[in-house]
Amino acid sequence: MINGILNVYKEKGYTSHDVVAKLRGILKQKKIGHTGTLDPDAEGVLPICLGKATKVCGLLTDKDKVYETVLLLGKTTDTQDLSGKVIHEEPVTCGKEEIEKIILQFVGDYLQLPPMYSALKVHGKKLCDLARAGVEVERTPRMVQIFSIDIKEISLPRVRMRVHCSKGTYIRTLCHDIGAAAGCGGCMESLLRTQAAGFQLQDSCKISKIEEEVRLIRSQDPHKELTREDFKELVRSTDSVFLQYPKVCVRAEYSKLLYNGNPLQKECILGWQESYEKGALRIYDQKQAFVGIYQWEEDVGYIRPIKIFME
Repeated sequence: MINGILNVYKEKGYTSHDVVAKLRGILKQKKIGHTGTLDPDAEGVLPICLGKATKVCGLLTDKDKVYETVLLLGKTTDTQDLSGKVIHEEPVTCGKEEIEKIILQFVGDYLQLPPMYSALKVHGKKLCDLARAGVEVERTPRMVQIFSIDIKEISLPRVRMRVHCSKGTYIRTLCHDIGAAAGCGGCMESLLRTQAAGFQLQDSCKISKIEEEVRLIRSQDPHKELTREDFKELVRSTDSVFLQYPKVCVRAEYSKLLYNGNPLQKECILGWQESYEKGALRIYDQKQAFVGIYQWEEDVGYIRPIKIFME
């Protein structure tokens, strides 16, 4: 089984679930999950977790993201992008300076109403399914954060910009809201995710490349069980997304406690330092195999497991 994280370049026309389904077929592996939905018309970085790394999925979904998008002013659609039905058109009367000023007002904390065409669920039903059935339901605005908007080009009615935002931000809705603030309406014309959870666009690979790699391996050994060693250049190790945490190793005599997922005392750790008490730790066994993420608990005086990756 392959354990690790694959930086996939999701192409237009695929849903995130399509990517997972295709990879299950290519790699002949069921344990695969994605780290956050990208619209079918969107492209770019989609980290895919394989094997034991599927436990990381929820942690990576919480990370900030970077997008390049084109805002089309003067046109409002029911999906907030060009895939939907045009419901209103208005001439763009604002000038470049005014548009730039309006856009930059969205930097910072921003209360955003989730769009009907989204995978969010209300009373157990996806909003997009309700929207396709012609049903609109009340949604609760959510606070998101726009860390920065870098306006690359204004060629009205289009604005090309780079957006660095928190999890849960809908770029379609941001484009819609900017258009509303400008008084002419707006929608998203294109979307490219260039960064997600530390994974960069330039390091991503298309499904066709992965398929080609597997075909080459199978041509040499049709019955070989695939592992991360076969894809060193494509699949990152699970612990690579936790490099911000100090690495510590457990003494050999405490291996049983470690493998059973028990809390650990300070003496279990080789070279314990006071700085380890300030946050999460990457825990390894004496053979340098990554076991999981632990956290020092001051009130009880031991290191508690947060997420175990060894099975």
